[in-house]
Amino acid sequence: MNSKLMLLTAFMGCLFLLSFRGDKKKKILFFGDSITQAGVKEGGYIDVLNKEINKKGLSNKYELVGAGVSGNKIYDLYLRLETDVLAQKPDVVVIWVGVNDVWHKSSHSTGTDYDKFGKFYDAVVKKLQANGIQVIVTTPAAIGERNDFSNTQDGDLNMYSNWIRQYAVENKLGLVDLRKTFHEYSVANNPKNEEAGILTTDRVHLNEKGNAFVAAEMWKAIQ
Repeated sequence: MNSKLMLLTAFMGCLFLLSFRGDKKKKILFFGDSITQAGVKEGGYIDVLNKEINKKGLSNKYELVGAGVSGNKIYDLYLRLETDVLAQKPDVVVIWVGVNDVWHKSSHSTGTDYDKFGKFYDAVVKKLQANGIQVIVTTPAAIGERNDFSNTQDGDLNMYSNWIRQYAVENKLGLVDLRKTFHEYSVANNPKNEEAGILTTDRVHLNEKGNAFVAAEMWKAIQ
């Protein structure tokens, strides 16, 4: 009788612990550059996504955190991985980087060569996975919104984005392909082939529509 009572008590204890685990919010951290840094501000894509989650009555399921720093490239993410990401113990990390790695090659001569980009990217992902963190990767969206691939950095952006897509497939990672969806949106909504003002304010950083667009694309990957 005592043994049955002990087993029943242990079983009830397990159910009790599982109930607490079920209530635990999934902590999702967005890791990137100035676009993500702005994302936590009023009207930013993380703020928009958080408000949509609240509207859906899911605020008890998700906690969103931004870890974006202006000007960051992939090796900057690698250098601040411990303090800005692992220390926060997220369940999921969404990596969105690449614009500065391409853009700064011509504007500041401090971009990231293609081969080094892949090596640093892999090192970041492997470190996250070693800590039991689910990883979602994101292609860089745009440096200019012309839809005929006549923006100066389109060639490099496409090359780096192709690498991220292939890496996601090979490593079975979630993918938010903003490079693809931004181009599709511009084709449908940019008949004058403008360089900015469709989803961005300045060819790179998001306007109101851009933030809403990115929030919707991110939600598809994380829900």
